Amino acid sequence: MNSTYFYKSALALAILGLAACKPTIDVPAPSKGTADFTRYIALGNSLTAGFADGGLSLEGQQNSFPGMIAEQMKAVGGGSFSTPFFPADKANGTGYLKLTALTNGVPTIVPETSNTAVRGSQGGVTLYTKYTGEINNFGVPNIKLAHARIAGYANANGLYERLLPGEYGTNPTTYLDFATAKPWTFFSNWLGNNDILAYATAGAAGAPPTDKGVFATEYNAVIAKLTSTGAKGVVGTIPGVTSTAFFNTVTLKTILAAVNATPAGASVKDIYIQPGVGQARAATVGDLFTLPLGSANLIGVPTGGIPYGLDPRNPVASQYVLDKAEVLIVNDYINSYNNTIKSIANAKGIAIMDGYTLLNEYAAGKHINGIPVSGAFIQGNLFSLDGIHLTPLGYAITANAFISAINAKYGSSIPVVDISKYRGVKFP
Repeated sequence: MNSTYFYKSALALAILGLAACKPTIDVPAPSKGTADFTRYIALGNSLTAGFADGGLSLEGQQNSFPGMIAEQMKAVGGGSFSTPFFPADKANGTGYLKLTALTNGVPTIVPETSNTAVRGSQGGVTLYTKYTGEINNFGVPNIKLAHARIAGYANANGLYERLLPGEYGTNPTTYLDFATAKPWTFFSNWLGNNDILAYATAGAAGAPPTDKGVFATEYNAVIAKLTSTGAKGVVGTIPGVTSTAFFNTVTLKTILAAVNATPAGASVKDIYIQPGVGQARAATVGDLFTLPLGSANLIGVPTGGIPYGLDPRNPVASQYVLDKAEVLIVNDYINSYNNTIKSIANAKGIAIMDGYTLLNEYAAGKHINGIPVSGAFIQGNLFSLDGIHLTPLGYAITANAFISAINAKYGSSIPVVDISKYRGVKFP
């Protein structure tokens, strides 16, 4: 027998044998598990609405995490999902911040004020173009959990008022009643962030946090309503605000470096702050400066002949700093709120997305699909230009965390979002 023929025949048989023995991979069919995604509704604040770069725009709405989740839910029986989009000719919504230049690492950030959806104002409340279609995404920027059952809340929040029928001041419908006016089969709830956020970002100089007992009462009421029909859902814990770019961009180190880079400030060793309680004192690494201090360019500017922040007689104002005592207060409230959220969700058998852990981990620095993500301002891909709210990429990461929590709790197989489709900060 021809040896060449033999080896070719043997090789052919081996290949055929391997082909015949090739293992098959069984890909499970998408499943809704024990949940029903026919009509998904999302309750929450700015993070749910898609708020980014200091405002709510059509682009932000189109990149909201509930919208991303709903699109993925279609593979497991999810229905249509409507977001109260701003019209295309008013796509800039409330207006927002945009990056126009980055020179030697120094950003130029300006407000975008054209093509907004502002229709006027009444009683000091900015009013926006009305929306009259179907709604599944009930995210309303600035709403607190404590506002969810207040009749007439629309009179204080134009971004809620735009969703209600009737003119300003004529519709007392509560937020919770409005969101649950039509039947739902699944929900997400991420209310609660604003109950501490406003206090923190104002350097503890603004409205106080929602009382812990009030928070528990209101959270119980909201979840009781959302589960009253037997619907399943997912809730999110409150992110750690002190890990955001808002509190970690302007630091004692960066301020001293900037001051000492000038001839007049070469000998400066301390930056003085006005804490919430007590006399002005030198700042420590435990005190957190707010992002707006950087854009205000106040440090060293004389006021009454005394350089701002460089002398205890003219300290950095409390609104620009969350002192170390106030940091402890903020974290204590967040911890209490999150314990309440987890306790109530567990008692009801609801899925939990740990937003606190998620955003802390990514703010510290991670790679996902080869993309570096961190809490670094502008360069980190996670936080938008306001330093608090997320970029589209950040919202995609959040959507996947919610999806993972849902799948784990209900045995569903909602596919995850391809985060590579979403951007970080938009560069000029």
